[in-house]
Amino acid sequence: MDAFSSSFMSTLSPTTIIPKPILTPSSSRLNISSVRIEDKPATQVTSTTTTTPQSPSTTTSSAVPKRRAEPAVPTLIFNAFDDIINNFIDPPSKPSVDPRHVLSNNFAPVDELPPTECEVIQGSLPPSLDGAYIRNGPNPQYLPRGPYHLFDGDGMLHSIKISQGRAIFCSRYVNTNKYIAERDAGSSLLPNVFSGFNGLTASAARGALSAVRILAGQYNPANGIGLANTSLAFFGNRLYALGESDLPYAVRLTSSGDIETIGRHDFDGKLFMSMTAHPKTDPDTKETFAFRYGPVPPFLTYFRFDSDGSKQPDVPIFSMTRPSFLHDFAITNKYAIFGDIQIGMNPTEMIFGGGSPVGSDPNKVPRLGVIPRYAKDESEMRWFDVPGFNIIHAINAWDEDDGNTIVMVAPNILSVEHTLERMDLVHALVEKVRIDLKTGIVTRNPMSARNLDFGVINQGYVGKKNKYVYAAVGDPMPKISGVVKLDVSKGERQECIVATRLYGGACYGGEPVFIPKQPDNPEADEDDGYVVSYVHDEKSGESKFLVMDAKSAHLDIVAAVKLPRRVPYGFHGLFVRKNDLDKL
Repeated sequence: MDAFSSSFMSTLSPTTIIPKPILTPSSSRLNISSVRIEDKPATQVTSTTTTTPQSPSTTTSSAVPKRRAEPAVPTLIFNAFDDIINNFIDPPSKPSVDPRHVLSNNFAPVDELPPTECEVIQGSLPPSLDGAYIRNGPNPQYLPRGPYHLFDGDGMLHSIKISQGRAIFCSRYVNTNKYIAERDAGSSLLPNVFSGFNGLTASAARGALSAVRILAGQYNPANGIGLANTSLAFFGNRLYALGESDLPYAVRLTSSGDIETIGRHDFDGKLFMSMTAHPKTDPDTKETFAFRYGPVPPFLTYFRFDSDGSKQPDVPIFSMTRPSFLHDFAITNKYAIFGDIQIGMNPTEMIFGGGSPVGSDPNKVPRLGVIPRYAKDESEMRWFDVPGFNIIHAINAWDEDDGNTIVMVAPNILSVEHTLERMDLVHALVEKVRIDLKTGIVTRNPMSARNLDFGVINQGYVGKKNKYVYAAVGDPMPKISGVVKLDVSKGERQECIVATRLYGGACYGGEPVFIPKQPDNPEADEDDGYVVSYVHDEKSGESKFLVMDAKSAHLDIVAAVKLPRRVPYGFHGLFVRKNDLDKL
């Protein structure tokens, strides 16, 4: 997940923070400096310098982290006003925006780590794992003193490059324009969307301060103010770090395993403001389908990219009549499916209730929108009311009955009002939804009673009928205690979990990712491959990379790699094979 959208940012007042530590969790195995929380690497790192082809200003860090700039006098003055806002007008009173709570234990940030050799401590890495697993997630560059939400951190990529049974680990920030401006200023400058707008007074104060920062030339919002902290996507022979508050940022891996940020990418000026963090690539046509959403009409805009990455014209959806938090969607061979859920803009709560401008509306009836995937306009868009069905992530969808029925598998977020403030109270129920396009009837069938989210499939089945889903077990969310395998072909009212791997003890992981053994073999079984994830032990303070056998009855561990330092909990990732890495 990420900020609501860059256009949302332009309509509301921003907030800033002072680079001064407040985190002192005694239970955390952390070293607290005057500016950052850092971990000391367990092994000597390999010196590597990365550069950005587009501009010297976007050069990524070298092997030894550079000393950050000392804030200039104007910045110190602005920070003093920010300190007054954060301490007297709008202190972080709720746990959901209190950095001491949000950034505790393995949610605390780490500094960059250049390419470092890893030790395989169990089993061996399979030869078919030839490429890199990369995961994105929030990792604030500066420790916040004011309100901070989990979704507000700068994007950091954690990569493990695998070749011939060896593994090289690396962690680098995505060098967004926001990250660079703040790094060069030696201080946080830009607003926190999910945590900074709590009541009219605080929003007005932060808005005025942000306006002064812009007028003083501290940053230019036209250059992009997003985080790129949510996910990654590979299409058109490019690898992108994504977040919904900005355009994609192209990145690449070097032969040594280092991560470089190439730059913000607008597809020859055809992509405006922002894009979903969950585009869908058709495995057969190699086309990629995407959208953006925002607080002003059109609240939803649909578009696609050709197989070479060329963006096609926008399809504005004016039949979405109010802004909705539209994080993900699904495609089939014929259609694209969008969820208009009960989370959206909530300005009344912000002004009169002192809450966030993004919130839930219990009176709104959720609905699903279906549009032909090659639509040139919204004339064929159809909406179906689906009471009680709130999706944030979609797992997959496909056509049945000669295209007259759409089947979608997705987690339904129960108690949606807790999604942003009390994620530990959220229960996600994976459901199979059937939309009869002839009759307009929508039926739903739960796949399991367990709290499951971050569901993934074999990417060769995107938009096609598939059988297996691998999902993360919330214990509670956002912590992940294990992974399960679902057989979604099972009949109604049947428990669909067919395999389970719990990490045990105080170990927690993240989103699972499925990697097929033979991605180019059309005869290979759908589940013939591996499930991978980073897993952290909160007792020992160590993190591992786990490789599990996706076909086995208990998702048996094939290999475990000890990582040179801990990996904070994050969001979404993917595996990029060597032949695709070479194209970058």
